[in-house]
Amino acid sequence: MKNYLLLGFIVGTVLLTGCETRSISDSGYRDRRNYYGGGTVSPQIRELNELDVLGIRPADKPTEEEIRSAAAQRTRLEVKRGARVMLIQSGAQYPDAPMVEEVEKYFAVTPFSGVPTQLGVQSSADEALSARLRLAAARGGVDAIICYWGVLESGRVDHVTKTISWVPVVSWFTPDETQQMRIRLKAAVVEVKSGNWTMLTPAAFEDEALSTRESRARSDQKQVEKLKAKGYAALAKALVGSLSN
Repeated sequence: MKNYLLLGFIVGTVLLTGCETRSISDSGYRDRRNYYGGGTVSPQIRELNELDVLGIRPADKPTEEEIRSAAAQRTRLEVKRGARVMLIQSGAQYPDAPMVEEVEKYFAVTPFSGVPTQLGVQSSADEALSARLRLAAARGGVDAIICYWGVLESGRVDHVTKTISWVPVVSWFTPDETQQMRIRLKAAVVEVKSGNWTMLTPAAFEDEALSTRESRARSDQKQVEKLKAKGYAALAKALVGSLSN
């Protein structure tokens, strides 16, 4: 009987809750009830369509000859250190400051909006977007366009202390929840003159933090800041490593 009670206690000490995903461009803290049936979820931000940024038209029907010709003409995309780049964060009016700082270590940065409506995109597919971005970049003396996307994935573990709700002090100030979070990023680099492009994906980074009910929001945002800093640094290094000599 004692063994069954012990097993029940161990199983009851933690409870895995649902996972959530948010864009790096909408990474503010939400109370968990917004995700688990208790509140109103904030409207999802609009992201750029990566196919449009790369100039890939879904309606096109390329021939085998066109494919062979593109493959034969393809050369390594190279952007020299110090070159001017247009930096776009999908879904954000302005790229996150830490990302701008990291990329500025290697290139001259021209920040640009990544909000579809501000770019004149009204639908989820805009075949002219890539050309408009390249034209704007060419007029600004920009050599390459760097557009990046990212998601923050998190899951929570409820500890046994969370169940002691009949003692307000314990419920409020005792660490009762661990949040596991990771960041995944990817970037598209488009050469302004040719339209040639490449995609880069740095390694994902993870973090774990124990919090109290009172410190939940602060803990969450510290994790976001920490992971963004690591992810952006890795992405910038991947960019310079892939594009420059």
